Amino acid sequence: MLRFILRNLFNLITFTKPLAKLIEHFERFPGIGPRTAQRLALFILKQPEKKIKDFSEALLEAHYNVGHCKECFNLTSGDICNICENPERDKKIICVVADTRDLLALERAREFKGTYHVIGGLISPMDSVGPELLEIKSLVERVSRSNVEEIILALTPSVEGDTTSLYIGKLLTPFTKVTRIAYGLPMGSELEYADEITLARALEGRTSFS
Repeated sequence: MLRFILRNLFNLITFTKPLAKLIEHFERFPGIGPRTAQRLALFILKQPEKKIKDFSEALLEAHYNVGHCKECFNLTSGDICNICENPERDKKIICVVADTRDLLALERAREFKGTYHVIGGLISPMDSVGPELLEIKSLVERVSRSNVEEIILALTPSVEGDTTSLYIGKLLTPFTKVTRIAYGLPMGSELEYADEITLARALEGRTSFS
């Protein structure tokens, strides 16, 4: 409601068309409201032409060159991401996360030394997201053809997260040990926003899947 009121208030302010269009694009970013969008747009206008060109080129380069790792589906500019290529990572342990943001959060904790599998979301019938739309089949294939000793389910503690964990756990239990990280988080909290200490303790305190 507050976001709706703020949007209407900002709509009363008259911006020249190019500036209004720029503000509108920033508002489409996750977590960006009208006030922040306006501040970002005005900041961009103050930048030298070279910096703006560099910024636009960086956007295009990322758009065209960043794809998904063929092994774990993390974001990468090559066929295989840096984590999967790293010989020091333990390939026998795979941590399953919903998206790259969660992977980055766990990496900041500096506790996990294995590899990952990014499934690309959570099962949510309400949003028409079924298992077939996620990288779950590729995970099962990866585990079945490799000598994986443990799968760690690190999915957000929510109805969707629990449903996805239950689904994956039942599929993988015949192949290997499946555990879930312990949570010092309230139900519904997003994994990516947890602090490093909480995530490190969650990994240390993981329990067997049941």
